[in-house]
Amino acid sequence: MGGVDTRPYAEEMRARAAAFVARVTARNRLPLDYSERSLRVVDFLIDGLRKGGADRERACEALFGLGAYVGEVLVRRAGAVWVDFDAAQRAYFGQPIGVRMPDGRVWNPLGKVVNRFESGESEESLQLFYLKLHGRARRAAV
Repeated sequence: MGGVDTRPYAEEMRARAAAFVARVTARNRLPLDYSERSLRVVDFLIDGLRKGGADRERACEALFGLGAYVGEVLVRRAGAVWVDFDAAQRAYFGQPIGVRMPDGRVWNPLGKVVNRFESGESEESLQLFYLKLHGRARRAAV
């Protein structure tokens, strides 16, 4: 069966993050302003999905949107760039896309969001992830 590749690509991620923010903030007044402080809101939203009883399959779209948002925070605030993972990286991270930091390190914001959802542990906090993040630029362009 030949199929269409529906995998998201790096060049789409800024628009996907923006669409997610527009959709979520249309109904709620959430401070999703791409700041590192807003990652606390992401933690709160993920915890809400868990407490609401969503399983990973039902939460898939929301988790992808949250992961896109987290990645875009890294792009805007930490100097990262979206990258398409190669086959080995896709196998390792379990995701098709990630970000490359100014020092060359590659991170997986989509997977970090899934880890937070699945574990529910505060150690998986996206805000803490940003604060402990290696390889970020001192000042990134917005």
